[in-house]
Amino acid sequence: MNFKTLATSALALSLATGVARAETGAADVIGTYADIAAAAYGDSLSTAQALSDAVDALIASPSEATLEAAKAAWKASRVPYQQTEVYRFGNAIVDDWEGKVNAWPLDEGLIDYVDDSYIVSDENEYADLNIIANPQVSIAGADVDAGTITPELIGEVLNEADGIETNVARGYHAIEFLLWGQDLNGTDPGAGARPYTDFVTGDGCTGGNCDRRVAYLRAATDLLVADLQEMAANWDEGGAARAEVESDPDGLLRILTGMGSLSYGEQAGERMRLGLMLNDPEEEHDCFSDNTHWSHYYDGLGIQNVYLGHYTRVDGTLVEGPALASLVADIDPELDAEMRARLTTTMEALQALADAAEGGFAYDQMLAPGNAEGEALIMGGVNGLIDQTKSIERVVTALGLAGIEVEGSDSLDNPSAVFQ
Repeated sequence: MNFKTLATSALALSLATGVARAETGAADVIGTYADIAAAAYGDSLSTAQALSDAVDALIASPSEATLEAAKAAWKASRVPYQQTEVYRFGNAIVDDWEGKVNAWPLDEGLIDYVDDSYIVSDENEYADLNIIANPQVSIAGADVDAGTITPELIGEVLNEADGIETNVARGYHAIEFLLWGQDLNGTDPGAGARPYTDFVTGDGCTGGNCDRRVAYLRAATDLLVADLQEMAANWDEGGAARAEVESDPDGLLRILTGMGSLSYGEQAGERMRLGLMLNDPEEEHDCFSDNTHWSHYYDGLGIQNVYLGHYTRVDGTLVEGPALASLVADIDPELDAEMRARLTTTMEALQALADAAEGGFAYDQMLAPGNAEGEALIMGGVNGLIDQTKSIERVVTALGLAGIEVEGSDSLDNPSAVFQ
């Protein structure tokens, strides 16, 4: 991982009074930040539990209807979760955990059957392991008994098997693959098209090994719920993540680091610009479901939530409190106005992208070589995210903070390296 260092300087003496006023309000702002995290992770947990119920219904009675309901529940679970990603980069507790639930891209052949066109990378000999079809396998020279698919097998043996990051066996995207199957449409419209009969045990099973596929889906969903229970508890009153940020004298730096890293290197770079440079639909964040446009939108919304100090829960209630925006406005009203305007510009660009995708112009198509309209839509989001990161840098300076490290991306910092 490479980083772009944003060096900052202290405020001029003439702003010393403003800094003191800002610092006295920092604890309140950090409290709001933790309250929003608790609410958003709580919503992530409740929507994952709803997904678990939908998976139960699919397993009990496989049909087009129950499969579609499970897919809808998966998409709904992404809405609050994506808004939590702004917490990742400023909090080690979150960053160390995040790979359990949202790692991507994944070599889906590790999990289940794939099309003959599937390319196995020379860097991952397990990319076509197909654990669902193979109850006895060897990983890193050791024999593995996979006769019973359990959360422990998935989480402790298969996930990142042999230290290879694309061996993603758990989390949202493993479940996404199980529900949708491969998206074989390239840069044409269309998501994965797994038939519901892949979950029919006994007569009528398609794809083979339906009992093991059902077991894998059930175990992976159980793991997701357990992982989200862990993180939701971390942000509740007395939780480890809340206690850590509230006791940290550099708590504001955590907030701004999360905003800047998600804005710049992660979303603008790795999730948007890189895929466009490569014209590669495999670089979509939600590549099996064609839900990428909403993942981008809610990532952006999470950044805005933290700056403005409010979050709308899935039940429609509002969590709000003293905001980072207020601290900035006290010191430099023009900078606060700039930050708000740039966040708005980004969200408008991400909304335009989502509207186009929902209107039939799939994100896959936007990535196609020579598609000027798609490039303009994606780059609208990229440019908005880059510009708001510049404003975040100015906020750091205005608050008199020492400096932050914002995650970078070769796609933004060294484009020629992408093709080496």
